[in-house]
Amino acid sequence: MRVALLSYRSKPHCGGQGVYIRHLSRELVALGHEVEVFSGQPYPELDEGVRLTKVPSLDLYREPDPFRVPKLKEFRDLVDVEEFLTMCTAGFPEPKTFSKRVARIIKARRADFDVVHDNQVLGHGMVDIMDAGIPLVTTLHHPITFDRRVDLAAAPNWRKRLTLRRWYGFLRMQGKVARRAVKVLTPSESSARDILADFGVDPSRIQVIPLGADDVFSPPTKPRVPGRIVAMASADAPIKGVHTLLEAFAKLRTERDLELLMVTKPEAGGRTEKLIEKLAIGDAVRFVNGISDAELVEVMGSAELAVVPSLYEGFSLPTAELMACETPLVVSRAGAIPEVVGPDGLCADLVEPGNVEELREAIAALLDDPERRARMGRAGRERVLQTFSWRAVAAATAAAYDEVIENHHARGTNADR
Repeated sequence: MRVALLSYRSKPHCGGQGVYIRHLSRELVALGHEVEVFSGQPYPELDEGVRLTKVPSLDLYREPDPFRVPKLKEFRDLVDVEEFLTMCTAGFPEPKTFSKRVARIIKARRADFDVVHDNQVLGHGMVDIMDAGIPLVTTLHHPITFDRRVDLAAAPNWRKRLTLRRWYGFLRMQGKVARRAVKVLTPSESSARDILADFGVDPSRIQVIPLGADDVFSPPTKPRVPGRIVAMASADAPIKGVHTLLEAFAKLRTERDLELLMVTKPEAGGRTEKLIEKLAIGDAVRFVNGISDAELVEVMGSAELAVVPSLYEGFSLPTAELMACETPLVVSRAGAIPEVVGPDGLCADLVEPGNVEELREAIAALLDDPERRARMGRAGRERVLQTFSWRAVAAATAAAYDEVIENHHARGTNADR
C-alpha cells in the first residue's frame, strides 16, 4: 500500500505524536508498504525508507521563543494569517491550519496514495480529504477534553480559566471531525471509552491497537544509581501530576538521600520551578531534555525506580519503555496506565492519582525492598516482550487500512449501480 501519514507536529523522543510517527512508519515500510510522512514543525526523525514532506507553518511555538511575532515576509497566504490571529487571541491554531495546508497537498496528489492516516490532526482539512473520495484512517490517542478539565481545575483565577477555554477551542472542531471519521484507531480501552463519551464517536468505528516499545529499550548494562528516581512527565502540564511527585519526593528527602531525575524541560519561572524552590529540593532535582534514544535508555536504566504520576494517560508509552528497561515502577491508577502495567500488580505498584501520601509510602516501600524491585523489573520486561510490539502495531494498522480501502471501494461500486 501507499500510505500518507499526517501529523501536525512530530517532536522526536518526547510527546506521543513524534514517537508514534517514527516507529509506525518504520515498521510499515518493513512490512513492504510505501510511507510518506507529512508533518509540520517540529519535524520528526524518520528511519531509512520513509519519506518526509515538510508542511511548514509559522512555527509560532518553537523554542526558545514561543508565541513569537513573525516578520511580515514570513506570511505566505491567508492560512498563515489565520494561524497568527488565532494565536494572538489565545487560541491554538495548529490542528486546523495544518489540516488546511496538508489537504491541499493530498488532494493535488490523490493518485499517489491508497490511504491517508491522520495522526490526531482532526482538523477540517481531514473532512475535505474524505469528501474528495480518499480513504482516511484516524488515530486518536485520547480526546484532549480530559486535559482541558484538569487544566481548568488547576487554573488560579477566572482570567486564566477564560484563556484556557479559548486555547482549547479547537476541541469542538476535533469532536466534529472525529464523528465523521470512518475508522478511529486508539491505543487503549480507556481511550476508547473516553472517545465515545466525550466525542460521541460511533463505537463500531473505534478499534483498539496498543502501542509498542522499541527494541532499543532494554535492561541496563551498568549498575543502577542508588537513590535515583526517574520521572517521565511534562513538568508544567497539570495532567502529568508532577506536583504530586515533587511533594512526595520532598517528604522522602527528609529521611533519605535521594535524587529525582526528570526527563522534561520545565517552563522558566513556571509552576514546577516555583514549587521546587518552595519545597527547598533544588539540590536534589535535575532535568534532562533533548537527548537521543540511546541516552534516554541509559537514563531509564540508571534509576532504582521510576514514577509515572499522571492524572490521565491515553496509553503512557514511557511506562512501557521503562518496563522494557526492567525499571520497577510506581504509577497512578489513571486512564490507560493500569492496562499497560497489567492487572496483577507484578509489574508496578499503583496508587491513587494526586494522593501525595500514598505515593510517598509506595516509593518508600519499593526503595526498601530490592528483591521485589528486581522481580518487578523482570516481570515488566516480560510483559512488554509479550504484549507491546511496534511490528504488531503496524500489522494491525495495515489491516485497518485494508478494511477502510475495501469498504471505500465497495461504497463506490454500489454508488455506480
